[in-house]
Amino acid sequence: MKFLLCHNFYQQFGGEDQSFFDDVSLLRSRGHEVVEFTRHNDAIEGANRVRIAIGTLWNSAVYRELRALIRRERPDIVHCTNIFPLISPAAYQAASDEGVPVVQALGNYRLLCPGATLLRDGAVCETCLSKSFAWPAVQHACYRGSRLGSAVIATMNAAHKLKGTWQRVDRYYAPTQIARDVFIRSGMPADRIDVRPYMVNPDLGPGQGKGGYVLFVGRLSPEKGITTLINAWAEIEENIPLRIIGDGPCRDEVRAAAAKDPRITSMGYLPLEKVYEQLHDATCLVMPSVWYETFGRTIVEAYAAGTPVVASRLGAMQELVVHRETGMQFEPGSPTALARAVTELCRRSDLADMRARVRSEFDEKFTSEQNYQQLIRICERAMGHGSRTANVEAPCSV
Repeated sequence: MKFLLCHNFYQQFGGEDQSFFDDVSLLRSRGHEVVEFTRHNDAIEGANRVRIAIGTLWNSAVYRELRALIRRERPDIVHCTNIFPLISPAAYQAASDEGVPVVQALGNYRLLCPGATLLRDGAVCETCLSKSFAWPAVQHACYRGSRLGSAVIATMNAAHKLKGTWQRVDRYYAPTQIARDVFIRSGMPADRIDVRPYMVNPDLGPGQGKGGYVLFVGRLSPEKGITTLINAWAEIEENIPLRIIGDGPCRDEVRAAAAKDPRITSMGYLPLEKVYEQLHDATCLVMPSVWYETFGRTIVEAYAAGTPVVASRLGAMQELVVHRETGMQFEPGSPTALARAVTELCRRSDLADMRARVRSEFDEKFTSEQNYQQLIRICERAMGHGSRTANVEAPCSV
């Protein structure tokens, strides 16, 4: 197959951005020709807000450019990682009008929730799942605290649902069964959503966990449970070091905690290879998220290193972490429960055996070869979804 991979990069590099790079590398390593079509949210800085809003609903320039690229390159499949906000659903129309099937990754909940996290006021929120128009999200300014921004996304989702744009996507895939179930409960077609987890490529092999510290890796933001994490360490009496890698709006809270507690180290942003080094030596990874993580990429990165994971009993995390086998689960949002889980794991005498089970879990489910085969099967299903012929008519607009 020849692939055209579409992705809109975030301003702060995240899991979906890494997944795009992983897919490009994975497919090329298997001999596939890959064409890239990308946008970057840095372009939003200083841009006209009205134009950005209109482009989020429907980007005519992207439609024309992408359709011309498809005509020139003739890919067998168009694979979209993230299209929000600069690519827009116009990508689906461009591919459809050229008779090329589309696969869309469901790496967040943007199609269901303007905030993309199904989280409001620090708690899981499914209010908009059953709504044809997500007016509660507008009322509560769920997208970056902006009612206007929330209204734009809610309008995009409602308009394209009414127009049938989402039906132009031949296959969707979520990274876990739990995430897939959420999309199905919202009304998306179950027979068109597959499951494909994230991967770690290249696989750097297991570590020894000799560092004696607990590690957090991720965006420093409220939904990641930063406050829960910091408060948990206030309840841990033992000398258990905590290293925090990442950046984000809660960075000052993390730095203040590190200044107050010598066991806590704020390491800021680190490149991926440095993160892997820290994972190899960590006693465990902690993931205290309070939202429905669609996957939790760092869990699989920890598994590749043979590092157990202490995670919230919520969303994808409870699917990936087997309690007391590959890590520990705890009640989300509870510093006391997190403190107990971390303390219990660090006291275990069989950590070497647990690390071996963790690595076996990775070998059984998350290798690059398994991931490649899953992607190919999804694309083959997309190509067999229905007969497609190029449409030379002018595109519909929203």
